[in-house]
Amino acid sequence: MAHVMAASELVTATIKRPFQNDDDNSSNGNGNADGKPKARRREADPAAALAAARHEFGEHGGVNMSIEASATFTVMEPDTMRRLFSGELGPERGDLYIYSRHFNPTVLALGRQMAALEGTEAAYCTASGMSAISSVLMQLVGAGGHVVASRCLYGGTHALLSRFLPRASGVRATFVDADDEAAVRAAVRPGETRVVYVETMSNPTLAVADIPMLARVAHDAGAKLVVDNTFTPMVVSPARLGADVVVHSVSKFISGGADIIAGAICGPASLVNAMMDLQEGALMLLGPTMNAKVAFELSERLPHLPLRMQEHSRRAAEYASRMRRLGLRVAYPGLPDHPHHARLLAIANPGYGAGGMLCVDMGTEDRANRLMHHLQNTTRFGLMAVSLGYYETLMSCSGSSTSSEMPPEDRARAGISPGLVRMSVGYNGTLEQRWAQFERALSLMQQQQQQHPDRDAAAKYCKV
Repeated sequence: MAHVMAASELVTATIKRPFQNDDDNSSNGNGNADGKPKARRREADPAAALAAARHEFGEHGGVNMSIEASATFTVMEPDTMRRLFSGELGPERGDLYIYSRHFNPTVLALGRQMAALEGTEAAYCTASGMSAISSVLMQLVGAGGHVVASRCLYGGTHALLSRFLPRASGVRATFVDADDEAAVRAAVRPGETRVVYVETMSNPTLAVADIPMLARVAHDAGAKLVVDNTFTPMVVSPARLGADVVVHSVSKFISGGADIIAGAICGPASLVNAMMDLQEGALMLLGPTMNAKVAFELSERLPHLPLRMQEHSRRAAEYASRMRRLGLRVAYPGLPDHPHHARLLAIANPGYGAGGMLCVDMGTEDRANRLMHHLQNTTRFGLMAVSLGYYETLMSCSGSSTSSEMPPEDRARAGISPGLVRMSVGYNGTLEQRWAQFERALSLMQQQQQQHPDRDAAAKYCKV
């Protein structure tokens, strides 16, 4: 495969240190010390950064990059193997590879594109979002370390921090209101806290993290700020706001097809290199390897991610506004009365809206289930399914699904009510067609409420 032109300020170096900042090499003004072209500056707009980074050609001049599907790689001379393992040779020193659990040309190319998207020095793509999160935490925190985390997180991440890591490695986590700077600072344990962990938009309540504030708190404590940006690719760039590491479940908006499981870690070159260390790297030794064919598929979808996110956001904003006018209790950061609306405007990248996620609180799980039943089975507005970022609208009752790993008292503290319906707004069909389907389903709910008033007496979900 031809040389990949990077958009972020990095060039690949050796098999042990494949990502290297420009500052590591002297330059003669026309290129780096090794004669390679200087890395391009980071673009402020994620779409521009992606366009600058994506310039691969196939092996025979194809407009799409080639897929290197090999698990292992041959060498032409016996001594080359020794030089590969010693770091003298590697992907950018001889275009040589050892084994795809370490580096694969196709996966490496996707990593450069993800680094460009998030404005980081480097990125490594993994087999799932949870493998990205767990590998980062195991690398940064270490046995017996401490994490300060938002109390409202994806259920799998909450279980990882509250149950698995304490049992497996003695890691302890303190869950706090991440919006309360004093509480976050008070939770920090001097000399022990290694990571502050949040989501850009909390899953599922859609609280917007104050990333600049959290970065200050983390750095004052000598810790790293790790941000899960799964809900808001393109919309927010956490690394540009002070985050040290950005993680993604690439399965969601970035993939867009609900057909791929994948993750990504975007951060400093030093971190990615350390995680790929042959002796101590979490990625190298745990082996959450992305398949090269998956990397190719994802690379083909990245160019239209900006357009997809704009349409997800446009429809979510319109639906949220109309739902509010109907009297529904809706949470969407793009609405002016959302408590974090001004914050999102301050940190968001212009032109991509407020994201494609919204929540409707139906009060009880029974009401939530009845609404979703009509939306899927009667009017065909969307699908009852977990995950997000699909071109069809996906919906689930968070308390009994993706947040069910959290104990009831933790869900209550996080603001996850029993009737909270999380919607990932799709863009298939016309907006008016889908809205008519939503209104019809809601009308059926209102008719049932009138026919069975005792059933819905506990909590109104809609003005009637």
